[in-house]
Amino acid sequence: MRPRKYTVYDVFTQSVLSGNPLAIVLDAEGLDDAQMQKIAGEFNLSETVFVRPPENPVHTANIRIFTPRTELPFAGHPTVGTAVALAQCNGGEEGSDRNTSIIVLEEKVGPVRCAVTTGRGTAFAEFDLPLLPERLAFDVPAESVAAALGLAYNQIGFENHVITGWSAGVPYICVPVTDLRAAAQVRLDGALWRDLVQSDSDIMADPYVYCRETVNHDCSFHARMFAPDAGIAEDPATGSAAAAFAGAILMHDEPVDGAYGFWIEQGIEMGRPSRIRLEMDVASRKLEGARIGGGAVKVAEGALYL
Repeated sequence: MRPRKYTVYDVFTQSVLSGNPLAIVLDAEGLDDAQMQKIAGEFNLSETVFVRPPENPVHTANIRIFTPRTELPFAGHPTVGTAVALAQCNGGEEGSDRNTSIIVLEEKVGPVRCAVTTGRGTAFAEFDLPLLPERLAFDVPAESVAAALGLAYNQIGFENHVITGWSAGVPYICVPVTDLRAAAQVRLDGALWRDLVQSDSDIMADPYVYCRETVNHDCSFHARMFAPDAGIAEDPATGSAAAAFAGAILMHDEPVDGAYGFWIEQGIEMGRPSRIRLEMDVASRKLEGARIGGGAVKVAEGALYL
């Protein structure tokens, strides 16, 4: 038995006890899949990261990402939180001076390049999407989706936004709703949702509910995400969903060529307000590149005795 150091960060926030909490086991070498899954269940956070030596020595680390019930090939808040944690472990501690470092994390989806800025009481990480969003086939009537979310049919959609499926490594069904009131009323029926999605596709995609109306004036979208089959009743902040959502923005808002930046608020209904930065580069009406970013702050550390 030897102690394995872990730390807990709140991610997509600059304030403790907000954002999305993340457990990071900093010394995971030698742990097998079953042990990592059990440890993730022990922490019982939306995700737990296990850090191991990189397979490619030019990279920073190899990471595995687990929810309480399953492993993910890629996820946003684990990428941001782990990049900040490793940058701070390598000397980028908070202080009077700003430090910028490049962290490359090996994830199941492939290498993910992160730029991390620490110092002056804040830490911020931004990563390039390893995969750009791809459209998923989804042909379930809006009435059925509304019923699974506990909404009326007329609360689905706004402007020309309609229900679409997208994946940038993790699949989601992006569901536009009319306003903040509709977003707050969502009560997911997990069994009904599972039947709807699996009747239409072999891919189990979780609902990402969004609207244009926001609580914070500087945010462009308000969002909620539910993944009960992964052990996540509701997620306070979902970077992989924001990455997929870039496809819906491109399709529905049809931005002209240029660079765009959006703040997406999430977790407000849970009392865990979060802010996700989505940046998109559009050329010839196509998405040429995109990035997800956010803050992270350490709230706890300790050791596992295994």
